[in-house]
Amino acid sequence: MEYLSISNSNLSVSRLALGLMRIAGKSVEEAEKLINAAVELGINLFDHADIYGAGKSESLFGEVLKRNPSLREKMIIQSKCGIRRGFYDLSFEHIVGSVEESLKRLGIDSLDILLLHRPDTLMEPEEVNKAFSYLDNQGMVRAFGVSNMNPMQTELLQKSVEYPLLFNQLQFSLVHAGMVDSGINVNMTNSRAVDYDGNMLEYARLKNITIQAWSILQASKGEGTFLDNPNYTKLNERLAYYAEQYGVEKSAVALAWILRHPAKMVAIAGTTSPKHLEELAKGVDINLTRQEWYDLYLSAGRLLP
Repeated sequence: MEYLSISNSNLSVSRLALGLMRIAGKSVEEAEKLINAAVELGINLFDHADIYGAGKSESLFGEVLKRNPSLREKMIIQSKCGIRRGFYDLSFEHIVGSVEESLKRLGIDSLDILLLHRPDTLMEPEEVNKAFSYLDNQGMVRAFGVSNMNPMQTELLQKSVEYPLLFNQLQFSLVHAGMVDSGINVNMTNSRAVDYDGNMLEYARLKNITIQAWSILQASKGEGTFLDNPNYTKLNERLAYYAEQYGVEKSAVALAWILRHPAKMVAIAGTTSPKHLEELAKGVDINLTRQEWYDLYLSAGRLLP
């Protein structure tokens, strides 16, 4: 497993993280098997959110930690807050209350990382800073970041927040690569030239913000995964070709494509299968050539200007 040393912190995180959104429906034994498999693969970053399974995902993870207390020292545990039923909420009360409840469910004393889950247009940066200061002073959170935010939202927060925003969790994959598309199509008038995120990719690199890629294998909405999906025939042909070349599964090649970018991203795997996680993790050791990377990029239906 490869690890990233995060700027302005003492964190060293695995390039592949395990997302726990889907474990809520699993038994304790099934969750335990998945989490142990992740640790054995060298994964140390575990991604939660207060809303995953309406809190059950964190509670189940906490049960696994109770059964295996020695696992905690091998983990960097991250959670997110800010999404409520019908609205977003980055108030002092909600941020602090959410962390307190997450810690109870997880059965731990502190989160290693807290991310603000979605932009709240009513947020007051000074209030966010007040919440972060309280959580830091109480020893409840070690590091902070954001999720699904653009550069100006991040700048607005950082203007008042005295803690470095170390991460931004964003959707990114072979088929959802708008952050790359707009950069390649600068000064063009085609649809891929549209900048939907305010040059977040370049901004993150300038500001030493680590992007955490989510939905790394997801197809377009309602289509499941793009792997073996008939709507992505050419992409799957190229994935299969490189999978054979490298002696891995197609999922590993798709992961390697994300990790090859010099932005040095972390990828979040949402699988609940230890077998699939093991197959995917092999992609961390693959270093695609520039030509291979662009070949896969174009096979998803893009053209270079």
